[in-house]
Amino acid sequence: MFSPEGPSLRELAVQALSSVERGYDLLAPKFDHTPFRTPDSVLDAVATALRRRGPFGTGLDLCCGTGAGVDVLARVCREGVVGVDFSAGMLAVARERERPADTPVSWVRADARALPFRPGFDLVVSFGAFGHFLPGELPGLFRQAHSVLRPGGSFAFPVLAPPRVTSPAHWMLLGFDTVMRVRNALWRPPFVMYYRAFRPGEVLRELERAGFDVELEALPEFGRRRDGSPRVRLVVARRPLS
Repeated sequence: MFSPEGPSLRELAVQALSSVERGYDLLAPKFDHTPFRTPDSVLDAVATALRRRGPFGTGLDLCCGTGAGVDVLARVCREGVVGVDFSAGMLAVARERERPADTPVSWVRADARALPFRPGFDLVVSFGAFGHFLPGELPGLFRQAHSVLRPGGSFAFPVLAPPRVTSPAHWMLLGFDTVMRVRNALWRPPFVMYYRAFRPGEVLRELERAGFDVELEALPEFGRRRDGSPRVRLVVARRPLS
């Protein structure tokens, strides 16, 4: 994170004291050099899993950032791909990146909680964005994803198994969330970025309430934990045909 290509500690502090939108506008030029970007290993595994289910027609990357998820969609969608994000800075970086010319790509600045699209997509994906929404906002977000899918279309995103309570990762994430909650209690505007607000069981229930048929697919590239459960799963929420 603190390499010459990534943001400095001072830059991160300025970003963290901004709003989410302004913070990501500032972070955008160096975002791909931070741990916040979804790792290529996850992107490749999701693309492999979706390729087995496709091909698809049109795709939407929800909260696309600098466009890593758009690159996944371009591998499995034949007719075109759209990236949507509310950070103008992130979209500017996404537009500058070179991409294969065989799949049309367009970019839209919009809030994921109020998408400006009709039901015209066959596949919606999202990577690492849900921590920027409070738990009470996720049902509306899922309804938005449902509303832009054609009947039979799918909303897909990876989920990592939560770290065990005894692991250093658990306490690191808990500490990060605690710092963010204190920051938001003392400083305005808030910067919503929580790692432990995403509870898989509740998310699956809210997807079903939004009208999806939900299934989980283990991503074998990441193996299994000692109890036999997958380390990473792909959630595939399908809008019924009728």
